[in-house]
Amino acid sequence: MERLRLSLRLMRRVITFAAAAIAVGALLAVHVFRSSEVTKLQEIGYLGWSGELQWTQELAPPQLSKQHTSQKLEGKSVVVEFEKLWKAPSRHNFGPCVAPSSSYMPPAKSRGYLLVHTNGGLNQMRAGISDMVAVARLINATLVIPELDKRSFWQDFSNFSDVFDEEYFIKSLANDVKIVKKLPKKFATTTKAVKHFISWSGVEYYQHEISHLWDEYKVIRAAKSDSRLANNNLPSDIQKLRCRAFYNSLRFAPHIEALGQLLVDRMKSFGPYIALHLRYEKDMLAFSGCTYGLSPAEADELTRIRENTSYWKVKDIDSQEQRAKGFCPLTPKEVGILLSALGYPSNTPIYIAAGEIYGGESQMVDLRSRFPTLISKENLASSDELEPFSHYASQMAALDYIVSVQSDVFIPSYSGNMARAVAGHRRYLGHRKTINPDRKALVHLFNKIDRGSLKEGRRLSETIIELHKRRQGSPRKRKGPISGTRGKERLRSEEAFYENPLPECLCQESSNSAHRSHII
Repeated sequence: MERLRLSLRLMRRVITFAAAAIAVGALLAVHVFRSSEVTKLQEIGYLGWSGELQWTQELAPPQLSKQHTSQKLEGKSVVVEFEKLWKAPSRHNFGPCVAPSSSYMPPAKSRGYLLVHTNGGLNQMRAGISDMVAVARLINATLVIPELDKRSFWQDFSNFSDVFDEEYFIKSLANDVKIVKKLPKKFATTTKAVKHFISWSGVEYYQHEISHLWDEYKVIRAAKSDSRLANNNLPSDIQKLRCRAFYNSLRFAPHIEALGQLLVDRMKSFGPYIALHLRYEKDMLAFSGCTYGLSPAEADELTRIRENTSYWKVKDIDSQEQRAKGFCPLTPKEVGILLSALGYPSNTPIYIAAGEIYGGESQMVDLRSRFPTLISKENLASSDELEPFSHYASQMAALDYIVSVQSDVFIPSYSGNMARAVAGHRRYLGHRKTINPDRKALVHLFNKIDRGSLKEGRRLSETIIELHKRRQGSPRKRKGPISGTRGKERLRSEEAFYENPLPECLCQESSNSAHRSHII
């Protein structure tokens, strides 16, 4: 009997030691994996990609696909939390309804030609072009394919057909506006009415003031295209036309669409991914005057850029005041704190939708330490694949746009033109999850962390999650002007039309099914 007891004790000890050894081995394996994750990303796929064929042979890099699977095997509560991180908000049956009304007629006889010089970056130009389609309709004009901005900060010399599908643009809007590729030669030397259309103008301005120009001129040239139409109080059919132009007709050129979709497929092979529009680039920091976290030399460089850019009107900016009001882009470090507090695990694949980050890799260290799987188009595609786009900022931005619109979650660090355009497009396509950071509230929390009066952990996480419960892209009516504002400032303070086209271009399927149009 005593021998039996001794044997049982010995067996229990052996089993205990064996279990402990297995547990330690598993922990070591996880540790080794995490520390070498970025290296393996380069070894399995990134440095080996020479084109689409080779990628299709490695659709699911094993180190990432297995890691996501393991999360779901840890227990039911973990699965629920994991799904909650990626679940889109309820769209409450809202969908696109942009078909014209029964009283909408084909374009009237053209009274002349409308030339358009766009201004700004890719999405500022896209919004401006869509507005000019509506303006051409209002003043009975033939729209000449717009000229893209070649004088902006980015010095991009792309033509319209380099960025957009020109033939599709013309054909898809044929029942709305007549569009031609070039001004007819007989009008090349004719006197043109060059006009800066007044910002945020309504129908009356274009039908009464601008239409009268046809009495003297056959060609009107719009010197700028951005923000030329009001956000609100326009006829329903004009609003729907703006949506058809922006979300449908301004399709990117075939070569951009092809690579953009390939990048999407590559990102999706990692599992659910976040597209992070990290607007921490030199032009934005110079324009906004935001220098928090930068060296004195870097701050001086940004100030000189702002002072030497003639069309940036505001020169003297208090950086601390800007940040306190939430007017500054979140830094990469702050984005890392935000994502961790929201509950995203460190192995989350994150697509960086951005140009060159100001300060380079030194600014990315903290974010990368939290989320090693940071992926950009530069390491998602081969150099050969990117070479045709690399010298054209608008075309590179278009690739980021495509990957961002189709991401599982989109998070912008700043509410600029691209952030607004992507957010609106995702609403239009079914209210995909878009987390809009409350920068003013977050800066208050980040300052507490800097002072040591608040630490990262459960309390911070609960606060940040609560702050963003209602900032995830669910259906809501477009915001009107800020109370107390007057004149043009009142119109300027309204939410941008293309950021949220509800109510004019989105309606509930049950009550408006007869007026719905196709979904892009």
